[in-house]
Amino acid sequence: MSQAAQAPAPQATPAPAPQVTTAPASQSAPAPASRATPPPATSHRAAAVPMSATLAADAALEARRRAGQRVLAMTSGEIGLPVLPELRERLAAAAGENAYGPVAGSAALREAAAGYWSRRGLATDPGLVVAGPGSKALLYALLLAAGGDVVVPVPSWVSYAAQARLAGGQPLPVPILPGQGGVPDPARLRETVLAARAAGRDPRAVVVTVPDNPTGTVAPAATVRRLAAVARDLDLFVISDEIYGDLVHDPARPAVSPAVYAPERTVVTTGLTKNLAVGGWRTGVARLPDSRAGRELRDTLLSVASQIWSSPPAPVQSAAAYAFTEPPEITERIAASRRLHATVARAAAARFTGAGAHLAPVTATCYLYPDFEPLRARLAAAHGITDGAGLVRFLVERHGVGVLPASAFGEPDGALRVRAATSRLYGDTDERRTTALTSPDLLALPWIQEALDHLGAALADLTGPRP
Repeated sequence: MSQAAQAPAPQATPAPAPQVTTAPASQSAPAPASRATPPPATSHRAAAVPMSATLAADAALEARRRAGQRVLAMTSGEIGLPVLPELRERLAAAAGENAYGPVAGSAALREAAAGYWSRRGLATDPGLVVAGPGSKALLYALLLAAGGDVVVPVPSWVSYAAQARLAGGQPLPVPILPGQGGVPDPARLRETVLAARAAGRDPRAVVVTVPDNPTGTVAPAATVRRLAAVARDLDLFVISDEIYGDLVHDPARPAVSPAVYAPERTVVTTGLTKNLAVGGWRTGVARLPDSRAGRELRDTLLSVASQIWSSPPAPVQSAAAYAFTEPPEITERIAASRRLHATVARAAAARFTGAGAHLAPVTATCYLYPDFEPLRARLAAAHGITDGAGLVRFLVERHGVGVLPASAFGEPDGALRVRAATSRLYGDTDERRTTALTSPDLLALPWIQEALDHLGAALADLTGPRP
């Protein structure tokens, strides 16, 4: 892993010292310029990065709601469930923990995370676990630490490509195989990396999402194995975002991590944002490879972390350590959440397929990625819709249904695909959400039925006969 292992930590280039001259006393200094050129408002690199599509869409939808429009929020993967009481109590009890603590995270959290992975077949040294303020921040820090360009699957989560650019590299898009989201086609991965290197680029890592956002699918073990083999041949780090690992709908068929097949070069990240619905707590952990290259990457990651966040929030670490030990109340809550996500996602999927969209079977998470390509001619004739942005505009402006276009996930503008998240259809109060978690017939709950009917009516208007 010569290229990845030798990647230095990013360093700022010092600006040259200003040259100051003094006019002799007998000469008058030149008059100052009448108008100074203002400095750039932002750096060129940051200016090229858009606002996160999910967060921007959420803000726009909230503005519509405040203006009195009935809305159905399916834009982001915010998990609309209450905090488990025992978890909330752990956080409250740790409120007095106000010291910075180790950059890598507390020993208790790192040991608990190591146990979490070990129970899933990935034996883990706590010394190779690094905690951070959310797996999103950890992913960015990892890209900074690895350096170079980054291969990203298409489609993929909205922030991978943006983070690659912020880190000074270029995202290299590689399409997924049909129905196997989150993992670039291994054959095309090889072609893309070899072509990029021949052109003078420097790809050092490939990012995968197992299970996948935005498609709600899980790449099979055979595809993950082939990707790992290509990464080894090409000396790439694999950065495996496994934040949805506990939300595979059938727990008897878990997602397979590339760390199983390429342990010496795979970094795994996860957190509590999705499985326990605590996105606002901002906590995540990374498992670094037990190899020379992995340890060097860990050291660079810690240097980056020390300059950005110093250490993760201490009270949140205490609560996270408890959660990662997986006592019965934690596993029971995750199982109930998984059942809820699966049931509502499949019911919403039926609304999309019933309207004529194509949709790969949803096997994990709360995401749907319907394709309206079979209806292209009808949509163009009835509504003038020719791309994903047009689909989004129609649904939100006429029906208050918020979804995201495929272009937000790296696809061409003309793709007639959208991502819809079902994780905020469970109720608008904690009482309703708790009822949804425990109901034996949750689709009969009136507020969930109302949300699904709202979606169904919008899709019927979109794809039905023109009035």
